[in-house]
Amino acid sequence: MLSPLTAVSPIDGRYQSKTEKLEQYFSEFALIRYRVRVEIEYFIALCEIPLQQLSGFDHARFADLRALYLDFTEDDAAAVKEIEHTTNHDVKAVEYFIKKKFAALGIDPRYGEFVHFGLTSQDINNTSVPLSLKEGIGDVFLPALDEVCGIISGFEQQWKDVPMLARTHGQPASPTRLGKEFGVFAARLAEQRRQLVALSYPAKFGGATGNMNAHHVAYPTIDWKAFGDRFVEEKLGLKRSWPTTQIEHYDNLAAIFDCLARINTILIDLCRDIWTYISMEYFRQRVVAGEVGSSAMPHKVNPIDFENAEGNLGVANAVYRHLAEKLPISRLQRDLTDSTVFRNVGVPVAHSLIALASLKKGLGKLILNEEKLAADLENNWAVVAEAIQTILRREGYPNPYETLKALTRTGAGVSRETIAQFIDSLEVGESVKAELRAITPSSYTGL
Repeated sequence: MLSPLTAVSPIDGRYQSKTEKLEQYFSEFALIRYRVRVEIEYFIALCEIPLQQLSGFDHARFADLRALYLDFTEDDAAAVKEIEHTTNHDVKAVEYFIKKKFAALGIDPRYGEFVHFGLTSQDINNTSVPLSLKEGIGDVFLPALDEVCGIISGFEQQWKDVPMLARTHGQPASPTRLGKEFGVFAARLAEQRRQLVALSYPAKFGGATGNMNAHHVAYPTIDWKAFGDRFVEEKLGLKRSWPTTQIEHYDNLAAIFDCLARINTILIDLCRDIWTYISMEYFRQRVVAGEVGSSAMPHKVNPIDFENAEGNLGVANAVYRHLAEKLPISRLQRDLTDSTVFRNVGVPVAHSLIALASLKKGLGKLILNEEKLAADLENNWAVVAEAIQTILRREGYPNPYETLKALTRTGAGVSRETIAQFIDSLEVGESVKAELRAITPSSYTGL
């Protein structure tokens, strides 16, 4: 039996405690249950048209049918896998499983022939997997993301008045505020989250080559396109793609993967920035009793949570990008290359969830070192040169940029005293000099 020590993937091994919530959406058990759900809801939808041959089916038994997926057990999933040993076809095994359940419920066998009626396996796969992705993202991933975003927004408010030396190209630059820098990440994540929830989850439902051939030949007077639209959108809450080949063309699903990858890219950017701030001693990390930072150097408290998050986000994005690039490509009306790839949609979600847990843990350890931020500002008075030359431009002073360039690039360093002496030497009014003297690295933080 699988255990954290025998699992090949760290998703189900080392990190199983962080990813176990996803088992209800992306495991083999979950996929089978979602397939049963789609098949049952499809059968019910056929009864509701109603088709003449299904007109005698007792609608009061719909609850019994829905219980087949609502109360689905691991024993049920094992029964489906046992059937698959014979059929060598996973979706056909689900059909036979449901027919056996119908028999156990005392349902007339003639109704069983309307299970999977007119469908191909991709009508089930291309609804089950997008549905599991939609619910897994909504129920598990987004709450975890929102927790991290809440912490980031909290830092934005908590540190909104803390001045900090900015660095562009790694060099000292016009000062900013620590809270504002966290606000940048909060705004970026909020926008991508908005885009993510606005995207629809696409599904294919149209028979062997997308034209509902079998449906039409059996019941030519029924508007099967309208039926398919209603079933996919009202029963399953997905967006039906039309027209299609045998499979969903995955273009809109690729957009979802791309958006999830962009969210992860922003989080990677955040991890690297905080890692750098820790290395600059802008943050210390809260020590956890019993934890070891280094196996050799007792003094170390490594930023491992941010490193772990960055690594898992990178793995997730590699898979997201492969999904987005591969799935929309299929030879002619379909080939099977999407099948094994499609089974991996939960893998990047799992790595993202691991990353969010690590990021949340790391953010919770941060201790602001205001003294270090203040010292860096005090040691970099050259950054007020921009402010001084801009005011001198306003006053019509000759060549202010060049004058400040000469002052700040001497190689001798620029201190508070250097700036004070420079201001005293300017041929401008005393009120302008007073204005310039009020500018400090800590106060020159803009809006």
